[in-house]
Amino acid sequence: MIENSRSDSYAKAGVDITAGYKAVELMKEHIARTIINKTNTIGDFGGLFKLDLTGYEHPILVSGTDGVGTKLKLAFLMDKHDTIGIDCVAMCVNDVICCGAKPLFFLDYIACGKNYPEKIAQIVKGVCDGCVDAGSEVVGGETAEMPGFYPIDEYDLAGFSVGIVEETRMIRKEYIKEGNVIIALPSSGVHSNGFSLVRKVFNINEDSIAQRFPEIDNRTLGEVLLTPTKIYVKPVLKLLEKVRVNGISHITGGGFYENIPRCLPDGYTADINMNDVKVLPIFKLIQKAGDISTHDMFNTFNMGVGMIVVVNKEDADEALAILSENGISPYILGKITKDTRKVILHE
Repeated sequence: MIENSRSDSYAKAGVDITAGYKAVELMKEHIARTIINKTNTIGDFGGLFKLDLTGYEHPILVSGTDGVGTKLKLAFLMDKHDTIGIDCVAMCVNDVICCGAKPLFFLDYIACGKNYPEKIAQIVKGVCDGCVDAGSEVVGGETAEMPGFYPIDEYDLAGFSVGIVEETRMIRKEYIKEGNVIIALPSSGVHSNGFSLVRKVFNINEDSIAQRFPEIDNRTLGEVLLTPTKIYVKPVLKLLEKVRVNGISHITGGGFYENIPRCLPDGYTADINMNDVKVLPIFKLIQKAGDISTHDMFNTFNMGVGMIVVVNKEDADEALAILSENGISPYILGKITKDTRKVILHE
């Protein structure tokens, strides 16, 4: 703790400066696991990262920022805070990789009603777990104690990622051609989108999250819903090393209908047979419990597909093999055709 850095007046207003110092000390051991170079020192005014440009002629920096959304409500109810940071990292780095960029470093922002150092450290542990999975360094962050703005047991979490890609290796829409193959990368669950609808469907509270359903192998609803978002960075980077990838989409809020078109040029569509989608049991349960139309399900959730990659037909088998070798269970989801509609989902 910084000597003499305590304000009794500020503490009476609800802000404990010393709790912030303790939280930083507790999180340092987790942050150390993410270090890529030794330039950075946690606690400085700015996060430092030594940029190695070996092999780059025209490097492009790619950035992404996101939060976890109302999935946080489940973390509050379950008093489980060590995985929600993985979600925050995933939502950022999975976006960055869609450009073909390798995530380099990450910063987080935690705003809370009261700084409980052990809880903050658990949140940051999850952030660091996610960054280790993504091969990205935590270079800094911010914890803001805001009494009267947030309830004392609640917080918000957001993150920011920066990656790098050689300009000539960026993934561009114009690479997409008719006959290209769409490959699905399965999700780990609901990920971090659609939770406002999920909470409404199940009337999420302490009782409902403890319910067990046969549709999800009699696991508790809370356990399944809190499953962290899958991070696809390392498998996709391995794929990019050996196969020409024409398009990547991270399937987040807005589901298939909003996200797949983001990697397609005008005049082309993703032609997908819904029977080929390996829908996870949790989505079938959500649809049944909420009496939700199939269109709305595919327009809200990832439905078991967390990311798609588009490759040339002749490269599809190699792409499937590489992804399989790197911890993914990929499968052919559909193909690219010419059409004014951006996504065609049919049976």
